[in-house]
Amino acid sequence: MTGLLHSQAVLVIGRGSGIARAATLTARDAGAKVIVADRDKHALAAAYLGEPAICTETVDLTDDDSIRALGERLGQVDHVVVTASAPARGRLQQLERSAMRLSFDTEVIGPLLMARHLAPRMNEAGSFVLFSGVAAVKIAVGALGVAITNGAVDVLTRSLALELAPVRVNAISPGVVDTGARDVVADDAEAGYSAERSARNPVRRIGTAGDVADAVLFAMTSTFLTGQTLHIDGGEPLT
Repeated sequence: MTGLLHSQAVLVIGRGSGIARAATLTARDAGAKVIVADRDKHALAAAYLGEPAICTETVDLTDDDSIRALGERLGQVDHVVVTASAPARGRLQQLERSAMRLSFDTEVIGPLLMARHLAPRMNEAGSFVLFSGVAAVKIAVGALGVAITNGAVDVLTRSLALELAPVRVNAISPGVVDTGARDVVADDAEAGYSAERSARNPVRRIGTAGDVADAVLFAMTSTFLTGQTLHIDGGEPLT
């Protein structure tokens, strides 16, 4: 297989669906050998059953020993993509310390420790791709916890880009994305929300997991890009 990531090893942290799956398949189709890791290795194995050039691993981003052990098992990798999240949603009076800790552990501290343990296993052309989100730039009531977590990811991205150089570090900041997940009870509400967002967005639609996966591939393969947050949001913050 040939492609932009031919013969490279890409580690994707995330579940077997949605953006993580789209990024995994896009990297595989670009010629990479992909390792997907999450807390539930068996669920991942079932999700990727029969998919060539994809293997599964176990990692818990809230556990330092788990992150260290993953690095030791993998050896050398070329790119690391961290899609995992644990959003702390709600207004100020609804936010619990435990939810905020889990959010930061998963999206900020976990990726920081991934960088500590995996960057030494990369060559100079390697990269990290972290995940922020539109809440960091479009402030809304009820998204306080998500906003400050995403903002911290943006700062972490710029900081790691300097400290890990020449290994590159970038972040993806998606807007509203249709990941393909559907709940029968929520279908009508989802349809209304999607229609309203589509009408307001300058591109007149909401995003897809494929839109985000294409940006992940760009971040991994654009060798003059580092310390940047790529806003894949259809212009959502403008409205």
